[in-house]
Amino acid sequence: MSEKLFKNTGKSASFYLKKDRFRITVWLIALAGLTFVTALAFTDLYQNEQERQAIADTMHNPAMTAMVGQGYGLDNYTTGAMMAHQMLLFTAVTVAIMSILLLVRSTRADEEAGRVELIRSLPSGRLAPTTAAVMVLFMVNLLVALVIGLGLYSLRIESMDLEGSLLYGAALGATGIFFTSLTAVFSQLLNNSRGVIGFSFAVLGLSYLIRAIGDVGNQTLSWASPLGWILGTEVYVTNYWWPVIITLVISIILFVIALYLQAIRDIGAGFFPERPGKSRGSGSLLSPLGLAFRLQRVSLITWGVGMFVLGVSYGSVLGDLEAFIEGIEMMEEMLPSIEGFTLTEQFITMLMAIMAMISTIPALMAVLKIVSEEKKNRIDHILSRSVSRNTLLGSYLLISVIVSFVMMSLAVTGLWTAGNFSMEEGLAFSTLYSAGMVYLPAIWLMVSIAVLLIGRAPNAVSAVWGYLLYSFIVVYLGGLLQFEEWLAALSPYGHVPQLPVEDVNVTALGSLIFLTLLCLGAGFISYNKRDIHG
Repeated sequence: MSEKLFKNTGKSASFYLKKDRFRITVWLIALAGLTFVTALAFTDLYQNEQERQAIADTMHNPAMTAMVGQGYGLDNYTTGAMMAHQMLLFTAVTVAIMSILLLVRSTRADEEAGRVELIRSLPSGRLAPTTAAVMVLFMVNLLVALVIGLGLYSLRIESMDLEGSLLYGAALGATGIFFTSLTAVFSQLLNNSRGVIGFSFAVLGLSYLIRAIGDVGNQTLSWASPLGWILGTEVYVTNYWWPVIITLVISIILFVIALYLQAIRDIGAGFFPERPGKSRGSGSLLSPLGLAFRLQRVSLITWGVGMFVLGVSYGSVLGDLEAFIEGIEMMEEMLPSIEGFTLTEQFITMLMAIMAMISTIPALMAVLKIVSEEKKNRIDHILSRSVSRNTLLGSYLLISVIVSFVMMSLAVTGLWTAGNFSMEEGLAFSTLYSAGMVYLPAIWLMVSIAVLLIGRAPNAVSAVWGYLLYSFIVVYLGGLLQFEEWLAALSPYGHVPQLPVEDVNVTALGSLIFLTLLCLGAGFISYNKRDIHG
């Protein structure tokens, strides 16, 4: 390729780095902070070999294997092995999400907004924007690897040596680089950022699912997943570097493919042809509600299938759960016997919290879609007609509320269906359904916070994702890491009664609904007053 194709790549990289410096900084601080806090928490939580071996016994459970990966080093479950086994996969997925979102912003999203065309009108090579965006993300992931690797070693925790710590960081960096390159390919194949994000997240979700199935059943299948390669490093135990090398080699190949595709396509075009539209639009498109749903139909259906599969994956391991928990002292302490309830019913309360927080993601995406439409100057055309702002925002809000209900229903149905097949005595559907639906007020509060940000600070709507991540950490990991109770109380999910073990707390649920209405009212008022694009 001619050098002219890459002309001023460095200046483009500097531009992208400056544009996303705040987001990159926040991601780095969040990833490093979570990793270091968790590592220190493990040393305080399990202070001797007996306690570590007790938790190692719980890792043989198929449910835990599906969640965090195949166990290794369980015969000598050191703090390092525990850290890598229980946190590497979770952190790698987070790094992959970071890489996908940041790259899409600097490639296909900029192309849709016309910024790439503006850059290309200057003395800039044809491949410079894509190369610059990818190289910036490569450097960010390299920084993630170094900061986390050296940071873990600097904690001076026994069994977390320099090589293992550097490999831990390298595994995370390699994951981010792989999904950066993969997203770069999708940015050439598809002609809109929504499709790129959808396909990239679909590959990430499929990678997690394939790895989970492989780890529980045929371990050979796990090697078909990029996440399976990373877990194959066996950090702090055998310290295999070759999975990282393979991941990086494949990433470079994908990057070269992305550059080739960029070189032979037109700006604004993609290689996957768009399906021709109908000659006449359906009547539903005449309303803001119908249009809002049509814009998100495919992604919502995909999320629905994913939530059902998630419920099935959790339900499939319930049959052996109670027999597994009995006799393991630590698990019995975490789930103390409660008269009238089985250990499986108590375990389900944790599953419901996880599924509720995951169900919040599509609900937030549905209401935040109005922000992306506004940035693309599409809202102006709707509001120029006889459509009020309340009607427009209310349409996206209604879809979000319905989505929250549907997603939780599908997840609970999948859990109940698979659970009845795996258990001798299945659980009543009404019991599971009520345990899931009780989380709806918490999901609605998250949605109402998004509406408030849409009305008052549309450029800060990403803060709601940070709040959701915080909720996941303190609610899901809080019990394991023994966080203070007030940390969970700062999350709406921390106030939801855990049915069927606990009774319905009308006061707590009523408070969540009251705060939801308060945020919605303030959000609608602000949206009516602020300037569009303001």
